[in-house]
Amino acid sequence: MAIVDLVMPKMGESIMEATVLKWHKQPGDQVKLDETLLDIATDKVDSEVPSSVAGVVTELLYKVNDVVPVGAVIARIDTGGASATVVTPPVTQQAAKPQAAVPQYQSAPVVAENNGARFYSPLVLNIAGKEGISMAELEKIPGTGNEGRVTKKDILTYVAERGTPQAVQQPVQQPFAAPVQQVAPAVVSQQPSAPPLVQISGNVEIIEMDRMRKLIADHMVRSKATSPHVTSFTEADVTNIVKWRDRIKVPFEKKYGEKLTFTPIFFEAIINCIRKFPLINCSLDGNNIIIKKDINIGMATALPTGNLIVPVIKNADTKNLIGLSKDVNALANAARNNKLKADDTQGGTFTVTNVGTFGSLMGTPIINQPQVAILALGVIKKRPMVLETADGDVIAIRHMMYLSLSYDHRIVDGSLGASFLTSIANELEKFDPHRQI
Repeated sequence: MAIVDLVMPKMGESIMEATVLKWHKQPGDQVKLDETLLDIATDKVDSEVPSSVAGVVTELLYKVNDVVPVGAVIARIDTGGASATVVTPPVTQQAAKPQAAVPQYQSAPVVAENNGARFYSPLVLNIAGKEGISMAELEKIPGTGNEGRVTKKDILTYVAERGTPQAVQQPVQQPFAAPVQQVAPAVVSQQPSAPPLVQISGNVEIIEMDRMRKLIADHMVRSKATSPHVTSFTEADVTNIVKWRDRIKVPFEKKYGEKLTFTPIFFEAIINCIRKFPLINCSLDGNNIIIKKDINIGMATALPTGNLIVPVIKNADTKNLIGLSKDVNALANAARNNKLKADDTQGGTFTVTNVGTFGSLMGTPIINQPQVAILALGVIKKRPMVLETADGDVIAIRHMMYLSLSYDHRIVDGSLGASFLTSIANELEKFDPHRQI
């Protein structure tokens, strides 16, 4: 017989793992070519994984709720042939989930053998090495993963509690990456005590966070822990844009078949300013600053659930207003109808969120890692403003909008952040009200 190894497919450049949601087949079941074998979830989308071969399922290597790395063998199928192969199944029928872009923060059960009695994933071993956790100390950490293995969450929880009385007390040694003989006297280990119970009283309703809300919460906390956030504010007079759009939106839709929203107009100004300040369009890798030559704009999109997802307009700097409008509308519709593909949320280099959609004047957005800046657009409101004219100052009713930029202060200092933000406001204010479509 021929056994084919099916591996976890790659679902995007930054997605390195996925969670098994449901197996549609069990060992002994027949599976057809392209028939759904299992459902998986990332922090971006839920997906159905079809079988790339027909045959009989002989083995499932992961259980429901296991986190699986991309490229790992997930199942074996007997095709009845004469040779064994490894097949990566395609991912189809993605259902969009409300979350911005980062990998799920829980370790995959990749086994890495050490001299101890347990197995550890390379990620867990790497964290242990960086935190100075010896092998003896690692052996004492309770594991919640498959077969009691230590997950990323387990070791990070241990690191966070290490300095508290509840933490496991072990003699400090060199990291296990450079093993040494233990010479300190043994200390009686203590299991971490259970967290104190929260006393709840009164008329309340308790709702457990779903998987995506947990991922969002984790992403937000880790972003704040990773990047020292600074937020700068400015305002822009967008009267010319408002009046031009009001005049041109109907003929624009008749001519191009696309609704003209404010978003692509704002994107034009943002793209022009990113060209002037390329350091805004970068990421940080250790001590290396990676400046992205492509400008891929992520647009935070609200879903009916109240959550957000961030589809990305790839190579936005190569597109005119018509192209940007088509992409904005297509991605927004796909997000609302759960039709986004995994690749639609990958590769963003700069993110824009429109807090004005919900009536907010301004916001302090959290950076979408591994980017270094995110722009928030406030609601457009009419306000009396002082205008300078040839005949002197006058007070006039203008359409005003606040803009706020949160940026990673490790890379973007106050001068650069404020200059970039001011440049965007200037671009919006000098919009040509006589522009033709």
